[in-house]
Amino acid sequence: GLRSGKLGEQCEAVVRFPRLFQKYPFPILINSAFLKLADVFRVGNNFLRLCVLKVTQQSEKHLEKILNVDEFVKRVFSVIHSNDPVARAITLRMLGSMASIIPERKNAHHSIRQSLDSHDNVEVEAAIFAAANFSAQSKTNAAYVFLVAGLATPVDLKLKLIPILQHMHHDASLASSSRQLLQQLVTSYPSTKMVIVTLHTFTLLAASSLVDIPKQIQLLLQYLKNDPRKAVKRLAIQDLKLLANKTPHTWSRENIQALCESALHTPYDSLKLGMLSVLSTLSGTIAIKQYFSSAPGTAATTARSFDLVKVAQECCYHNNRGIAAHGVRILTNISASCQEKDLLPLEQDAVFGLESLLVLCSQDDSPGAHATLKITLTCMVKLVKCRPHLSQSVVESLLTQLHSAQDAARILMCHCLAAIAMQLPVLADGMLGDLMDLYKLTGRSTTDKKQELLFWRCYWSLTWFCFVETHSHLSYPLLKTFLSLQGNHDMARELYQSLLTQVASEHFYFWLNSLKEFSHAEQCLTGLQEDNYSSALSCIAEALKSYHKGIASLTAASTPLNPLSFQCGFVKLRIDLLQAFSQLICTCNSLKTSPPPAIATTIAMTSGNDLQRCGRISNQACMKHSMEEFRNLATRYGDLYQSSFDADSATLRNVELQQQSCLLISHAIEALILDPESASFQEYSANGTAHVESEYERRMMSVFNHVLEEVESLNRKYAPVSYLVSNTCLCDAVIALLKVPLSFQRYFFQKLQSTSIKLALSPSPRNPAEPIAVQNNQQLALKVEGVVQHGSKPGLFRKIQSVCLNVSSVLQSKSGQDYKIPIDNMTNEMEQRVEPHNDYFSTQFLLNFVILGTHNITVESSVIDSNGIVWKTGPKTTIFVKSLEDPYSQQVRLQQQQGQPPSQQQQQRTAYSRF
Repeated sequence: GLRSGKLGEQCEAVVRFPRLFQKYPFPILINSAFLKLADVFRVGNNFLRLCVLKVTQQSEKHLEKILNVDEFVKRVFSVIHSNDPVARAITLRMLGSMASIIPERKNAHHSIRQSLDSHDNVEVEAAIFAAANFSAQSKTNAAYVFLVAGLATPVDLKLKLIPILQHMHHDASLASSSRQLLQQLVTSYPSTKMVIVTLHTFTLLAASSLVDIPKQIQLLLQYLKNDPRKAVKRLAIQDLKLLANKTPHTWSRENIQALCESALHTPYDSLKLGMLSVLSTLSGTIAIKQYFSSAPGTAATTARSFDLVKVAQECCYHNNRGIAAHGVRILTNISASCQEKDLLPLEQDAVFGLESLLVLCSQDDSPGAHATLKITLTCMVKLVKCRPHLSQSVVESLLTQLHSAQDAARILMCHCLAAIAMQLPVLADGMLGDLMDLYKLTGRSTTDKKQELLFWRCYWSLTWFCFVETHSHLSYPLLKTFLSLQGNHDMARELYQSLLTQVASEHFYFWLNSLKEFSHAEQCLTGLQEDNYSSALSCIAEALKSYHKGIASLTAASTPLNPLSFQCGFVKLRIDLLQAFSQLICTCNSLKTSPPPAIATTIAMTSGNDLQRCGRISNQACMKHSMEEFRNLATRYGDLYQSSFDADSATLRNVELQQQSCLLISHAIEALILDPESASFQEYSANGTAHVESEYERRMMSVFNHVLEEVESLNRKYAPVSYLVSNTCLCDAVIALLKVPLSFQRYFFQKLQSTSIKLALSPSPRNPAEPIAVQNNQQLALKVEGVVQHGSKPGLFRKIQSVCLNVSSVLQSKSGQDYKIPIDNMTNEMEQRVEPHNDYFSTQFLLNFVILGTHNITVESSVIDSNGIVWKTGPKTTIFVKSLEDPYSQQVRLQQQQGQPPSQQQQQRTAYSRF
């Protein structure tokens, strides 16, 4: 390790620190580790110092967890006085990497300023690096502005110092003075290098300060138009693209017009490609609406007279594929964004341009043609989505070109067809025949099997009007998942069965076996028939049998790294829901064998209890028990929803639909049998107006609305509702819900976003079962630290805004004494919200333990997203505390029991000792 006498072992120990920080990202370890690294930096050679520098740069987000910052900086800073310029250069880079925790250290600023005058180029480069980092963090250091402006500073050094000015936006006056300085530099030093560096710094400063962006756009357009140097023009186009992406709303109509004029008149294809790239970016933003908005004096201007339209029409048939792609993208964005009547003729221009690019790029197998084809197909999907009447010609072009396209192009075109079918399912009927012919053709050829499977995926997506975006090499495994997504469990079960013997791990085998059983269970429910309740009970029993087999296999498929908690929770709730449905049907059927007496209505009116109308059933509270069971299931579905922070919106909507089905049945029981007078329909009927995003949701919402209308009509027509009618309505509602094939959504198969929280409590015992000793007259300061850990795609669906920590304590066992102690607060219930910084958070709680005995402290964390929604993600951590009686109180109590008054000397010493 670090104590080894061999340089190689020391370096190996140093470079392993980032992995240690990732595994244990808490301050107590990070502080100790960085202090040891600082010692290595102070006494080691330059290679060890370089390794420590790399570790510091890789662990930049952990620097704020260093507790002894002064000591850490002191050990590192001692090397700045070395006679070795390389050692000083490494130290400067080390200080620059630490700028986030020491932004206002004057000795560091002074050392950087001295090193800028060094004669060693390595030290000067390091000083410039440190100066840039400190300028980004420090709000009071403006010395580099005067250094850049000084006449004594060499031009080469000025070129390296000018980029530092992009960070001078901490206040308005500093940003203004920096902008004036850059204006002077670009005028005083007209060389190409100086103009390029100054203009780019100009742009970055304006983009950060958000004040002078319109002026910067005009300046860049001026250089693009008037400066003859191609390097300066390319830099101006690059910066205009940056501003178009970041602040498109600041582009005026005149700015876009000037850029269009430059694009029309330039003779260079490379510059025209860059300008069209800026225009295509702007055409997809709010800037396009500002450009086509009618000014007071230009109401008669037609769409075709705009220079932007002229540029797009001129370039969409250009011999350069990149220029043509940007041209058709501009036409597509104009057609999609602007709904004016005079812009309608541009739709056909966009379609013709897209078709020509499709023919050109689908025949070419080069990487450039592949990229252009992606742009073309994306534009096709967008155009069809915004202008549905153009879909027929676009789809016909795709189907015609599929026969002669290259293999890679066919894959992309299948993706495009599936995306169009998802948006416009009415077109699927016209596509299936051509796709099946093409599938048979590829089946007889020697084409790669991936392509054959892609056509299958496109065929199924067109059949069930859905498309799931995945990589092409996952197409066949995805097909089984896709069929479960769409509720086609019959075919999915056969595919699961065929894949059982083709996996190499027993966990995969159990996973596929569980999916096969789930598909078989849902397939059993497809045979349900209305008015045949005994058959329904047998179908539900068969489905429950398969579900129990599946949950056993699913449990066997889980591993510590992949516990499948959502999948197990979802399936268990489905099992309980089916059992509740079965119990409800049995309860309704029992009324046929023991109906209420003929005088049940009279008894109900006499006693004032409407439940007497249902006779023996209500007395046994079976219906009330069923209603409570469905409400309990709805609560559990709500808990599953709140614990699924990483789920996609479709999965969450599916869970919400299951919850609504439970609430619907409980409401129907209450409205028809238990309490018809107080039942309200408004809160349930409002859900039917929500936007429907899938076929499964559409069918479920249709069932919801039908059941609600039926229950409401029965309440109006037959008040009070007879037991026979009400039972028939309940059983029909259950069968209608079960006849909709269950859709297993994407989160059941694939986790795109991964978020977890790791907690650390202090003080913490060495042995988890050992309690922490605390005197009952003292408070325990419980420190809670946590780290938010992300997967490969953090924040894909939702981001963590803050973390909510709940601390509660429960008395587990009292001590054996039978004396009484005055109690002010018997319980601890506290909650705090903290915002993570660099995925780290910490807070403290003060807890009272007045009652003697063993207390159980539970710390539970939940997250709050950017919309303010609370998600119960966990984890939950538990520690034990043993509350002991303080010695002085114990002595006083013993003396009182023995009848001896406490001595004055002992009271005085104890009183002083407590302070």
